[in-house]
Amino acid sequence: MAPLDVEKISMEQPPENLQRIMREGILLATGAVAILLQMANPKIAQGVIENSNFANRPADRLRATMTYMYCMAFGTPEEKRVVVERIHRVHKRINGPGYTADDAELQLWVAATLYVAGVDLYEKVFGELESNVADEVYKEYAIMATSLRVPPHMWPESRQAFWEYWEGQIQKLEIGAHARSVAKDLIYNNKAPLWIRVNLPIVRLLTAEWLPAPISEAYGLKTSRERKQLYNVFMGLIRKVYPNLPVFIREYALRYYLKDMRHRMRKERRVLEVKAR
Repeated sequence: MAPLDVEKISMEQPPENLQRIMREGILLATGAVAILLQMANPKIAQGVIENSNFANRPADRLRATMTYMYCMAFGTPEEKRVVVERIHRVHKRINGPGYTADDAELQLWVAATLYVAGVDLYEKVFGELESNVADEVYKEYAIMATSLRVPPHMWPESRQAFWEYWEGQIQKLEIGAHARSVAKDLIYNNKAPLWIRVNLPIVRLLTAEWLPAPISEAYGLKTSRERKQLYNVFMGLIRKVYPNLPVFIREYALRYYLKDMRHRMRKERRVLEVKAR
């Protein structure tokens, strides 16, 4: 694998390999995995608890996250600049004893969870990426870090280096009261819109299997032989059905959130910001 030059991954270049992953709407199913991994870092969990509330306006929070990710992968250079500026404006307000939203180490972990959750599910559904393609996907995912003010040199230079970083971070994670509170609001949310609530049992089933086992257990996510069998049946169906769906269905979320983002930009409405609780 050639050395990683993140400096060349500018917001002017269309990240075609990243787009291959991100265009698939099924990646929305990984949201809980990424968030719970992020919350397992006590500083991130503290920042979320003190400045946010997953129990309120979950659809808006999903919109903000997906707008950011889709824009970084598919937006024009100007759209990316607008979204990045909005992110930093929001992050300036998020700080407290022992943490700040602009902490590069914390944002590196956030970006790492997005990469792992997204690529892992993509390969579960479509099969393992060829090594050279996987290398390019990894390089292009760096924009998820650098757009959050992570210095380019902090994104590990290769996939091997990344997994060494990842394993080291997994060993440091702690599931405290703040993380459990966020998890409860996220995957047992009775205030969410109906379309979210009806999917939460499936989200809990998938999340329990996709998280590293010690993390899943620390969150109290249930698993059993029967649930694992149900998971295997469900994933078997997904692998058979989803890749054969029409592209316009698989890319519906991409089109929806990009259209919404562009409408909000034209109307000068909130693009990423979520109304206060």
